[in-house]
Parts: sequence; C-alpha cells; structure tokens
Amino acid sequence: MSWLRRPSRFAVALTVVGTLIFVGLGFWQLHRADEKDELLRRYAASATAPQEPLSSVEDGAPADRYPRLGAEGEFVPDRYYILDDQTHGGQVGIRVFVPFLPRNTDKVLLVDLGFLPKEGGKNPSLPPLPPGRQAIHGLYVPSPGVGMRMGGDALPGQTGPRKSVVYIDLGEIGADFGHTLYPRVLLLDADPASIYTREWTPDVMPPARHRAYAFQWFTFAVAAVVIFVLLHRKRRPKRPSTT
Repeated sequence: MSWLRRPSRFAVALTVVGTLIFVGLGFWQLHRADEKDELLRRYAASATAPQEPLSSVEDGAPADRYPRLGAEGEFVPDRYYILDDQTHGGQVGIRVFVPFLPRNTDKVLLVDLGFLPKEGGKNPSLPPLPPGRQAIHGLYVPSPGVGMRMGGDALPGQTGPRKSVVYIDLGEIGADFGHTLYPRVLLLDADPASIYTREWTPDVMPPARHRAYAFQWFTFAVAAVVIFVLLHRKRRPKRPSTT
C-alpha cells in the first residue's frame, strides 16, 4: 500500500480495536433483534393457544412461553393498583391491576384489567369489580419491568382502595396486600363489553430498532477505517508552478 504513510502502532491498534468493538456491537444488536422476533412470535402464538388451568404453573412459570391460563375464584373488592403514566394509541392513561383469589390455592394472582385513558388529565373513575365467583382467562406473563427506584416502596404510605405505583413490583404489592403472589401477572383476554383496552404486546424494544442500532454500529466501524485511511493517505507533492 504505497499510497499510505506508515502508521504508528497506536493508530493501528486503536483502529483495529475500535472497529472490532463496533462490529461486535452491531452483531449483538442483530442477535437481540432475533431474540425479540422470537419473543413476539411466542407471544402471538400464546394468544391463540389452548387454555390451560392455573394449576399448570404452580411449580413455576415456564421460562420460554406465555401460556393462556384459566382460573376460577373471586376478585378482591376495593383493591386497585394503578400503574400511572401509560400510553396507548397516542393517549396517556393508566393500567389497572387487581388481586384475584383463585380456588384451591393460598396464593394470589395479580390481574391486569387493561388500559384506561385519562379524562382531562385526571385518572378515570373505575367500575366496580364483578362480585362472587368468576371465571377469568388470559396470558400469563412477566410483570412490567421495574423502573428506576426513587424513594423506595411508596405503597405503605397510601390509604384507600386505589394505590398508585410507578412500576409493578410483585414483592411490594404482595407485602402490601399481605399475601404471596404468583410470580407473573395475568393479562385478561379482550372483552367487547369491557371499558378497558386490552391489546397486549410485549413491553420491549421492537426488533426494527435493534436492527437500526446494528446498522449504526456497522457504520461506525466503516467510518473508523475510512478515517484511518484518510489520515494516513500520502499526499501528492505539489508540482512546481511554471511562469
């Protein structure tokens, strides 16, 4: 490569290491995109899968799937956990979680009733839960991710039937309610008669964004090589001017 000046070892090492890091990050993002594709596929398959009894997950939640479960029991009256500042279809609102007491078990199932838009910036009024024995069914999935903890557990300081949370922590809700909760939550199936919106999708970064980040990292790798070449390219000597 006579058209390049001899680079320093530091410049070569910096370029090689930087390029390898950028390429590695690009392939990692592609791998994450494939994982999210598989997650969405399993999620979609679960929505139409045969219904299983709640007893099928007594020994633990299956790590690789989201079963459709059915359970019989009763809703706990006047106990709501409100996940605030949620968005759906361009609207800001809340997601409403309530405890459900299944038959033949001493554990409590936390149920996601769905999304409600705010009314004039205020939380909407909630319809009463149906009394008596109920048969419910939906997807059994991990709870929404725990966000940044600021100020610790806010539930003990709240009174009344409605308690606001900024994330769903099953341990804190179980302690507040005084019962052991199942390790996942149940996303109720859609019901045309319900005021709640139930259009369930995994709360994860979409695969397309991971692929966009991968393209960005690969671009950085190419840029590192181009910059190296430009900095070490031999410049042609200027021809003497003739008068």
